[in-house]
Amino acid sequence: MKKTTTPALPLSKNALTVLERRYLKRDLDGKPVETVAAMFRRVAETIAEAEVRLKTGNDAAALADEFYRLMTSLEFLPNSPTLMNAGRELGQLSACFVLPVGDSLADIFEAIKQTALIHKSGGGTGFSFSRIRPANDVVKSTSGVSSGPLSFMKVFDSATETIKQGGTRRGANMGIMRVDHPDIMDFIMCKRDQTVLTNFNISVGLTEAFMEAVESDSDYDIVNPRDKKPVKKMPARKVFEHIVDLAWTNGEPGIIFLDRLNRFNPTPKVGEFEATNPCGEQPLLPYESCNLGSINLARMLTAKGTLDWDKLHHVVRTATRFLDNVIEVNNYPIPQIDEMTRANRKIGLGVMGWADLLILLGLPYDSAEAVALGAKVMQFLTDESRQMSRELAAERGPFPNFKGSIYDKKGAKPVRNATCSTIAPTGTISIIANSSSGIEPLFAVSYVRQVLDNDILVEVNPLFEKVARERGFYSPELMKLIAQHGTIKDLDQIPEDVRRLFVTAHDITPQDHIRMQAAFQTYTDNAVSKTVNFCNTASKEDVATVYRLAYQQGCKGVTIYRDGSRDMQVLSVGKKEESPAEAAVPMESHKAGRKRERPRALKGSTYQMETGCGPLYVTINEDNNGLFELFTTMGKAGGCAASQCEAIGRLVSLAWRSGVQARQAVKQLIGITCHKPAGFGDNRVTSCADAVAKAIMMHVAAHDEEHEKHSQVGGACPECGGAIEHEGGCCVCHACGYSECA
Repeated sequence: MKKTTTPALPLSKNALTVLERRYLKRDLDGKPVETVAAMFRRVAETIAEAEVRLKTGNDAAALADEFYRLMTSLEFLPNSPTLMNAGRELGQLSACFVLPVGDSLADIFEAIKQTALIHKSGGGTGFSFSRIRPANDVVKSTSGVSSGPLSFMKVFDSATETIKQGGTRRGANMGIMRVDHPDIMDFIMCKRDQTVLTNFNISVGLTEAFMEAVESDSDYDIVNPRDKKPVKKMPARKVFEHIVDLAWTNGEPGIIFLDRLNRFNPTPKVGEFEATNPCGEQPLLPYESCNLGSINLARMLTAKGTLDWDKLHHVVRTATRFLDNVIEVNNYPIPQIDEMTRANRKIGLGVMGWADLLILLGLPYDSAEAVALGAKVMQFLTDESRQMSRELAAERGPFPNFKGSIYDKKGAKPVRNATCSTIAPTGTISIIANSSSGIEPLFAVSYVRQVLDNDILVEVNPLFEKVARERGFYSPELMKLIAQHGTIKDLDQIPEDVRRLFVTAHDITPQDHIRMQAAFQTYTDNAVSKTVNFCNTASKEDVATVYRLAYQQGCKGVTIYRDGSRDMQVLSVGKKEESPAEAAVPMESHKAGRKRERPRALKGSTYQMETGCGPLYVTINEDNNGLFELFTTMGKAGGCAASQCEAIGRLVSLAWRSGVQARQAVKQLIGITCHKPAGFGDNRVTSCADAVAKAIMMHVAAHDEEHEKHSQVGGACPECGGAIEHEGGCCVCHACGYSECA
């Protein structure tokens, strides 16, 4: 095959780090054995091989060169499994799968087995649990009662936890239940405890009948899936309010509009949509998969700084061919998926770098002009991709289920792909492309990447830094101030037009988030992955208003996140300075809003601390979710000192079991003095309370690496400790490329 000279790749330091950690081939010792350029060449040549397999007569080597150029110029990138696995033994290239979950034990455990195979291969899975009969319903075969869908969801969750996808991609699931299922209230509430179903995103499937009942404040039918008969009625508005309440509390459940999904189902005779992929943007029939890829709009500009429609036209066409080729060379994890995917040949071409493009064009994200341009760009992309799909059909044949599809009309030209466009989250590939994610606004203009010994390391958006330097208002002090402040909208040191242009996710009203999502959805075949960000002070009625607006404006679903609503969130913007003692204690994992029950066995350590009352032995125990209890033994003193230490231990234990962070306990106890100011022992202990605080610090420091591995999504990144960002319906760390939905 023809070799080309490899120019220096336009990759950022972050991009290189992510690629080296997650995408490159490695030897048995875990060391990379290919370069980044070799990785892109491997992918390009593998995808171009489809031309040979299909006997198209096209020059596969020339196409491989063009695919390579497209990726290395960061104009287009496929989804992560394609970058990771193309040309390697695994060969599984799809990101999204939906599996059916039937109402028998055999069907349920077959789905669990298939889930394990998919997760092992690097994919994410979506399920509808709506077909499982409700809890306590009759089971004729055993004369017993059903345990219900939620009990089986926990089995899926445990299987995912066990697989962990070989350490390269974390297992991700979407669980969906119809709003008319008898167990819907239990489903809505199931993630109130954030320590359960940690490998699931959940969404409620809303029907037109339900939404109409919400608006009219009337009841709607609850239907038993076993016999499809109504069993009772429930007040729609009350159920809607419960959905809103939980979403306001911790971001879940999301919602999808099931009837709307099926209104745009391209192959209704093949089946109906019941579920989506983990981020909600890809509705799929049972056993379907979809191959996604995104065009970097920030690189679609002319030399004069205007949108280059000719370049976009070329990239859309080439990317469409690329994604159709992926279907051909893909190594599917189970035969049913191979058959269904090839029968419908769905692809999902989308975009990233939208916020960057708007900045480069001088358009504020929340302006009417930006919304109108979004609709125009997406209409162009979908139209051009579908035209290319027609040309591919003429060259290779239409998708096998074309007959009876929505495209099977008199005089219409066949298409190769049942769908062409999707707006995916692009969490990790946007880091590689050094672009903003999907169609999200900027998450921050300047933010703290890491804090070590009070040394704040600030990262600045490159477009903002360029403008700041060109216009003479850049300074390290200002960048640090922005990171701590979280927004530039009220900083007088920055020109007003710059403040208006560089709006962030929290500067934009939730209504403007929805308007942008709706603009792209109008011209997207599948759906749009997006997070509607709320400030911490947003009300539940604000969330309800956005849900109604999403329905009214034609969105297929919506995900919201209220800032700070998950226990472990660490904002990417700065926080006020803490003492070195407080900062030394990192956030630990899996804190819940209710008291945890004590298991029979716990693991822990005991620390001897010198105090003015004699040696104090502090024992700290953990369960699987982190710090659990603390108790003390006083070496030689009794009476008041011992009883006070016992009281401290009981209160700290209760706090930990109820969701309070270790650093908060340290903050309350550190520095309390009842003896000489210099303190006792190597740790300079000034009181028994101070000894307990310092023992906690020692314990957390000793177990820091273990705690990071188990860190709860929604706070510190579990892999690098960086800040988690909520975007594209997912949680992403821009420091290392970790993604909750990868």
